Amino acid sequence: MSMGKILVADDDKNIAELLRLYLEKENYTVVTASDGEDAIIKFNSETPDIVLLDIMMPKLDGWQVCREIRKRSDCPIIMITAKGETFDKVLGLELGADDYVVKPFDAKEIVARIKAVLRRTGKTSAEQDTKEVSYDKLVVNMTKYELKVNGVVVDTPPKELELLFHLASNPNRVYTRDQLLDEVWGFEYYGDSRTVDVHVKRLREKLEGVSDKWTLKTVWGVGYKFEVKD
Repeated sequence: MSMGKILVADDDKNIAELLRLYLEKENYTVVTASDGEDAIIKFNSETPDIVLLDIMMPKLDGWQVCREIRKRSDCPIIMITAKGETFDKVLGLELGADDYVVKPFDAKEIVARIKAVLRRTGKTSAEQDTKEVSYDKLVVNMTKYELKVNGVVVDTPPKELELLFHLASNPNRVYTRDQLLDEVWGFEYYGDSRTVDVHVKRLREKLEGVSDKWTLKTVWGVGYKFEVKD
């Protein structure tokens, strides 16, 4: 299942290819553009969910591309550039960019920022478009922010519900605590990773013994997963 479509506009072919490979590994569909004019053409034809936009590109620079996109769309834009001066950051944000990343960057940071921007702007990926997940005696509905256990609504704080929904939307996938902090709390969260442990403990108190077909499981030395049994 695709997590959404991303347009990567960067004239550095090595960076564009690195991002494409990493984002496809994360189940995103990736479209690339090597100059500003190509970026606008691809944006119009591909209707991406988010744009990663380099500033220093031939034909049209990132500022111009950002202006053109903002004339017709509120699609999230993350500016990617070697420039790190405050002026450039402010200009990008004033033109309508949603975030700003300075080269060199870690690909994991890009993924975390993409997810944070999509959550913040309300632009949802394929995973997030699925507002409800259900298993035996369990329903997590993110439209209503509601947890049902055995058909009964259980009062659950928003972050606990978001954590459970994220794990249950990706059954049997193991997440480290840091991944969960990035993907549920957001990249800008600087809290202790033990925060995840506390939330999992509280969820277990609500879910323990409900069903033998699934469980919120600790993977010792790694993290957690929502395990679904055959």
